[in-house]
Amino acid sequence: MPSFTAAQLAQQLEGEVVGDSSIQLTGFALAERAEAGHLTFAENKEYFAKAEQSGAAAILVGDGVSSSRKTLIRVRNPRIAFAKVLPLFFPERQFAAGIHPSAIVAKTAAIDPSAHIGPHCVVGERVKIGMRSALLGGNHIGDDSQIGDDVRLFPNVVLYARSQLGQRVRVHAGTVIGSDGYGYVFDAGQHRKVLQIGNVIIHDDVEIGSNACIDRGALGSTVIGRGTKIDNHVQVAHNVVVGEGCLLVGQSGIAGSTRLGNYVVIAAQAGIAGHLTIGNQVTIAGQAGVMNDIPDGQKWIGSPAGPDREVKRQWVAARRLPEILQRVAALEKTIAELKNAAKT
Repeated sequence: MPSFTAAQLAQQLEGEVVGDSSIQLTGFALAERAEAGHLTFAENKEYFAKAEQSGAAAILVGDGVSSSRKTLIRVRNPRIAFAKVLPLFFPERQFAAGIHPSAIVAKTAAIDPSAHIGPHCVVGERVKIGMRSALLGGNHIGDDSQIGDDVRLFPNVVLYARSQLGQRVRVHAGTVIGSDGYGYVFDAGQHRKVLQIGNVIIHDDVEIGSNACIDRGALGSTVIGRGTKIDNHVQVAHNVVVGEGCLLVGQSGIAGSTRLGNYVVIAAQAGIAGHLTIGNQVTIAGQAGVMNDIPDGQKWIGSPAGPDREVKRQWVAARRLPEILQRVAALEKTIAELKNAAKT
C-alpha cells in the first residue's frame, strides 16, 4: 500500500497540517479500526472524539478543530477530502494490455493495444474499444458498439448493438445496456411488438451499479448525461433522456420518453411515469410516484407525488381525520338532540 507524509497529503487536499507534518501515513481506516500509521477522518464532534481515542496517527478534520494528542490535516470539507484521499491509498487496479485466449473478438473490431479483454468476452463486428479500457470477463459487446478510453466493464455486463460509452465510464456486474425497450401495441387480441431500433448513449464519467437495465430507444437514443451516477437495480426505459450530474438511487425507475434535467435526485424505489419533463435540480423522495411534470428546483414526495409542503399538509390533515370524524359525530348528535327538543 502507498505511503505518504501528512505534508504530502495536505498538499494534495489543499489543506494544512497541525502537528507533525513528517509523520508517515500508510493506510486509511475508520476510527474503530484505525492502527498505528493510519489516517482517519472526523466530520463532527462525535467522530472526532472517537478518532482522538483511536490508534490512528492522524485525523482529517474541518477548519477550527484542534487536538493535543493527534496530528491533524485540516481541510474545508472532511467528507470531500475523504473521497479524494481514498484513491491515493487504494488506487484502482490496472489491467495488463491484451486479449485473453478464451475471448472471441470479431476481425473487424478495433481494439486499442492498451486495452484489456478478459476471459470469455465476446466482441462483435466493428466494435471500437479505446485506450486502457478493460472488459473484466464474460462481457458481450454487440456489433457497432463504441467504448471510450479508461472504461471499466465489470463481469457479465452486456452491451447490445450500437451502444455508445464515453470516457471513464464504470458499469458494474450484471448490468444490461441497450436491451429492447418495452414497446407493444394491442392488435386483434394480441400484443404486437414494436421494434426497438434505437440505441443507448452514455456520456463521460457515468457510473452504473450492478443489475441495472437501460433500454435502447425505439427510434432515437436513450441518453445518460455526463457525470450521472446510477445505483443498483435501476430501470431506465426507452428514449429516456437523463441530464448531467443526476443521482438515480436503487430500485428507482423511469418510464419511456421522460426527460430529466441536470442534477436531479431520484431516491430509492421512486417511479416516474412516461412522457414527463422533470426540471433541473429536482429532488424526488423515496417511493414517490410521479405522474406530472415537475418545474426546476422543486422537491416532490408521496404517491401520487406532489410538492413536499403541500403533501405534508395533506398528511397532517389525514392524521387528524379520526379526531375530526369524532367531532362531526358529536356535532351531529347535538344537532339531532336540539331538533328533537324543538319539536317537543
